[in-house]
Amino acid sequence: MERIVRQGLLYDFYGELLTARQRCIYEDVVFNDLSLSEIAQEQGITRQGVHDLVRRCDRILESYENKLHLVEKFEMTKLLAGRIETLLNQYQKEQDASLLRQAEEVARKIVEI
Repeated sequence: MERIVRQGLLYDFYGELLTARQRCIYEDVVFNDLSLSEIAQEQGITRQGVHDLVRRCDRILESYENKLHLVEKFEMTKLLAGRIETLLNQYQKEQDASLLRQAEEVARKIVEI
C-alpha cells in the first residue's frame, strides 16, 4: 500500500512531465488498478511492454524527486503544519504563551522549506 501511495504522490507532482502514452498506461496501472494483461490488450502491446513502461515511469518519477524533492518538502510541510495545529489546540486549553512561540518557530521552519 505504501508503494502505491508513493507512486500516486510522485505522479501528482511530476506526472505531467511524462508523455501522454506513459500517463495513460501509468494511470491505468496505479489508479485504475487494471491488470497488465488488460492494459496490454487495450493498448495493443505485450504484457511485458506494459510492465517495462510502468517500471520506466517509476524510475523517471523517482529521478525527478531525487532532483527536486517536491514530495519530500510536501510531506515535511504537512508534518510541521500538524505540529502547529497540535500546539495551537494545546494553547487554547492552557493559554501558555510558550506554546505560541513554539508554533511560530515551527511556522518559520515551513517558510524555510
